[in-house]
Amino acid sequence: MAVPFRRTSTTKKNKRRTHFKLQVPGMVACSNCGEMKLSHRVCKACGTYKGKDVVSK
Repeated sequence: MAVPFRRTSTTKKNKRRTHFKLQVPGMVACSNCGEMKLSHRVCKACGTYKGKDVVSK
């Protein structure tokens, strides 16, 4: 079995893991009510999508 000759340093390990993190979803303001929502989705607050009333509350 292959075994590493030297131990991987903390710096080397952390440089490898720079992209291994949580990312914030792309939020946009609703054009109707101004509430923050995920892009390309129906607004949870007012139920509109692309200026049209999709979900009646």
